[in-house]
Amino acid sequence: MLSCEETTRLISESLDRVLPFRQRMAVWAHLLMCRYCSRYRKQLLFIEKAISQVVEGEREGLDPIQWGPSLSPEARERIGEALRRKSG
Repeated sequence: MLSCEETTRLISESLDRVLPFRQRMAVWAHLLMCRYCSRYRKQLLFIEKAISQVVEGEREGLDPIQWGPSLSPEARERIGEALRRKSG
C-alpha cells in the first residue's frame, strides 16, 4: 500500500505523464481509502482546469473580468446601495 506522500507525488506526476498500470492501480486503491489524498487530487484537477481556462481566455483575447459569471445590473445596484448605507 502506498503512503500518502507517495500517492500525492504520483498524483502530481500523473498530470504530466501517464503512470504505468501498477502505479495507477496503487494510486486508485489508496484513493478509495484516503479522503485526504482524494481531496488533494480534486484540488489539483481544479487548479489545472482553472489554469487551462485562463490560458484559453488569453489566447482568445478575452478580458479576465469576463471569464466568469457576472452580476446582473440589479444585483450590482443592490450591493452598491448596501455599501453606501454602510459607509454613510
